[in-house]
Amino acid sequence: MPTEVLSYYLKNKDRKVRLGFQVILQCAPFLKGLKVSGLISMENESYSELEEMFSGMEINFYKLSCSEGKCLVLFYRPKELEEYMNQPKLRELIGQYGYKESNIEEMLAHLSERICECTAQGIGFPHEIGAFLGYPTADVQSFIEKEGRDFIMTGYWKVYSNPEKARMIFHEYDRAKVCAVNEYLDGKNIREIALNQRKWRNL
Repeated sequence: MPTEVLSYYLKNKDRKVRLGFQVILQCAPFLKGLKVSGLISMENESYSELEEMFSGMEINFYKLSCSEGKCLVLFYRPKELEEYMNQPKLRELIGQYGYKESNIEEMLAHLSERICECTAQGIGFPHEIGAFLGYPTADVQSFIEKEGRDFIMTGYWKVYSNPEKARMIFHEYDRAKVCAVNEYLDGKNIREIALNQRKWRNL
C-alpha cells in the first residue's frame, strides 16, 4: 500500500474521513469476519462519530479507556464475541483475573477496570486482553507465563506455538486489510465493506 495513500488519509483534515480510514486499516480482519473483535486508539473528540458510522449494523463498540485526549475502543459482534469468550479454556484463563461474568458487556466492563488498574500501576495492558482480541489461547497463556519473552515469531501477536498456522492467519489478515482499504478507496463505506465478507476471499 503506497505510503502517500496512508499519509493522505491518516492526516486528512476531515475528521470523519480520517476516522473511517483508521477503522478500515486497523480493523479490516474483524470487519471481514476473520477476527472476533478489532481494537483502535482514537481521538476522544471523534468518538461520537462512531454512532453514525456503525448505525444499523450488528457491530457494537465499547470505550475501554480514555486518557490524554485518546480513547481505546473495541469493536465486536456481541453474540459472536460472547460465545467465543465463554469457551471453557478461555473461561479458565480469564477467570484468573477475576472474570466471573458470562455476559459480554459485563466482561468488557471488567476489562476496562483492569486496563485502568494496569495503567495506574504503569504496567501497560492487562495480558488477558489478547483473549478478547481472538489470539490463540495457548499463545496468550504462554505470553503471560513467559512475560512476553521467548516467542517463536511475532506478527499480529507473539506466537509461541504452531507458527505455520499463525503465518497462514497473518497472511489472511494482510489480504483482508488490502481488500478492505481498496474497497474504501473505491468509495465503499464501512457497512458495505463489512457485509462483503465472502467475495474478497476469491480475489
